[in-house]
Amino acid sequence: MKKLLLTGALGFLMFSCSKKENTAEVASSSETAAVSEPAKANLSGDQIMETLDCSGCHSVNERMIGPSYQEIAAKYSDKDIELLASKIIEGGSGVWGGVPMAPHPQVSKEDAKKMVEYILSQKK
Repeated sequence: MKKLLLTGALGFLMFSCSKKENTAEVASSSETAAVSEPAKANLSGDQIMETLDCSGCHSVNERMIGPSYQEIAAKYSDKDIELLASKIIEGGSGVWGGVPMAPHPQVSKEDAKKMVEYILSQKK
């Protein structure tokens, strides 16, 4: 009986894990990216960020690997939108410590600006 339960549980885990992996593979293909770009045009900055890996290093009000959005908003202003959008796309290092921010070349300049506008809106 235990063997049957263990086998069933392992099968479920393998199915659920493989489902996520397949989704990630599909999402990373250039064919899917071409389809999803027009859909992103209607997304807000925070919604675009949810489709990316931003939350792995940043949060709204708490420093993680990178600065919080509130810290960024306190340091920068609307005149820095172009600069910050470029940093999202090209990556950056040295401003907030030794851990570099990974580049996100798949993000369009327009989407990066939406993301920056959202971040700057978090100013206290």
